[in-house]
This record gives sequence, C-alpha cells and structure tokens, in this order.
Amino acid sequence: MDLDAYVAEHAAEWRRLDQLARRRRVTAAEADELVALYQRAATHLSVVRSRSPDPALVARLSRLVLAARNAITGTPAFSWQRVGHFFVAGFPLAVYRAWPWWSAVATTFSLVAFGIMGYVVANPEVAELFMDDATITRMIQSDFVGYYSQFASQNQTLRVWTNNAVLTAECLAGGVLILPVLVVLFTNALNVGLTGGVMIAYGRGDVFFGMIMPHGLLELTAVFVGAGVGLRVGWAWIAPGPLRTRGRALVEAAREGMLVALGLVVVLLVSGVLEGFLTPSSLPMPVKDVIGALVWLAFLAYVVILGRAAHLEGESTDLPEELTEAPVPTA
Repeated sequence: MDLDAYVAEHAAEWRRLDQLARRRRVTAAEADELVALYQRAATHLSVVRSRSPDPALVARLSRLVLAARNAITGTPAFSWQRVGHFFVAGFPLAVYRAWPWWSAVATTFSLVAFGIMGYVVANPEVAELFMDDATITRMIQSDFVGYYSQFASQNQTLRVWTNNAVLTAECLAGGVLILPVLVVLFTNALNVGLTGGVMIAYGRGDVFFGMIMPHGLLELTAVFVGAGVGLRVGWAWIAPGPLRTRGRALVEAAREGMLVALGLVVVLLVSGVLEGFLTPSSLPMPVKDVIGALVWLAFLAYVVILGRAAHLEGESTDLPEELTEAPVPTA
C-alpha cells in the first residue's frame, strides 16, 4: 500500500472528524456526519495497522478515533452513588470471595512468626546472628517504643500509610508470579518473630504486644488480604478451571484484585491513623489495645456482613457496562 497516497486521499476526512470531535455542541446533521466519519476513520486505522503499520500514523489515527468516540458516547460523570456502591458492595464482595486465600496467608504467617518468636525466646543467642548486642539493648530500652513517637503524629501516619501501601502493592502485584509474595511474607514474618522474640526473652513482651495491637491487627490483616488476593490472581492462570481460558481467568481475577487494591488504600489509611495517633498516645495500654481490636473486628464484620449480602444478591465485581471499552464499529 502506498502510505503517502492513502494519507493524501483521506486527510481531509480526518481533519473534518477532528474538527467535529472538538466541538462542544453539534447539530443533528453534524452528529450524523461525526458518526459516519468516526466509523470510516476506525476502518482506516484497521487498514493501516494490518497493511502498513507506520507508528506515527497509527498513533495519530488512534488518538483521533478515541477522541471521536468520546465525543459520540460522552465520558461517564463522577457519581457518589457509584462510590457508595463500591464501598457497600464491590470492595467487601471482592474481599469476601477471596477469604480462603487471605485466611490461609494469615494462618501461615502467624504460625511462622510465632514459631520464630518461640525459638528466639528459647534460644536468645539466635538474635545475635541478626543484630549486635548494642542494637538489642537499644531496642529493649528505647528504640522499639520510641519508633512510634519519633515523628509528629500526622507525619508518622503518612509515613506508615505509604510504607504499608507499597508493601501491600508488592504482594498484590507479585502474586502473579507467586514466589515474590512468599518471599515478602516470610521476610516480614521473620522480622516480627525476631523482634517479638527478643522483647519477650528480655521481659518486655507486654510492651511488644501492647504497642503492636492498636494498629497491627488491622495493618497486618490488610497485608494478608493483599497477599491472598495476589496469590489468587497468580493461581488463576495456573489453574483457570475447565470452562475458562488462562487469559480470561487472569483478567477476571485481576479485576477483583484492582477493586481490593483501591479499598485497601482506605483500610491502610485507617491503620496509619491508629499508628500515628493512637499507638504513641498517653492512653493506658489496655485501652489502646481494646480500641485497636474493636476497629479490627469492625473491619472483619464489614467484610463478612456486606460481602456475604452482596454475594447472595448476585452482585458483580465487574466494571459497569458504561465504563468498559466498547468495540470499535467499522463501516
């Protein structure tokens, strides 16, 4: 195909389509013309891609076709109703459906962390393989407690929120390959077990659990959910089932994974607020622990009650039809 001749032949149509797509209002006749030119431009794009895929021309026509389609169909307006539906049905349903995965992650993580913790308590010298005596002394005397008050509350909230969001994102994204998630989880279980073991071995177990519980229950649960959903996405392409292709299974699981990722941003913000404001506060430790436990139980109840209700009502975690990409019509 003579690309220059093809461009010269249809350039006037493309310019006219660009003009119509940019207008805020069009007449009925112009609307009909816009649809017709859009269909023809979509066909032109298909021809160029198949016969002479010039990158610059493909990019130009792709932008033109996309702009024309937006002008014809319009862009979805922001809706608080859709936001409400996400938090009432979409997010809890996605987490509820994945509960076997993140429950298994939570159980395995806890067994490993407490196993390491018990081993370090029984063999305190093991800690010296990972940290020197000075570090252990500072941790017991000041560093562990001081960590939660070294920054202003709002700064600590933002800091742990971003750190935990990155950790959870790693678990979600790495789930496709399975092994990265397992490495991240084991590394964190080792850190929790080693730190807890040292604190307990030196008579500071009450401080360890008292400082972790206000925020840690919700924080770790969010990480477990992210890891469980990530592993579920990875397993979707390993074992898609008899009625789905690997690609379809992966796409469906990944869509639910994105819903979970968006919802966990809010959950991790709540745990960040707890760690920034509640954990270092002057409230009695039992009171802080009770508040943290109540927030954690509220999240679990939210997932179970609303997620189960959405499941029984046949709610879907797919995107609404108006937000999915429509097929490009051709002439």
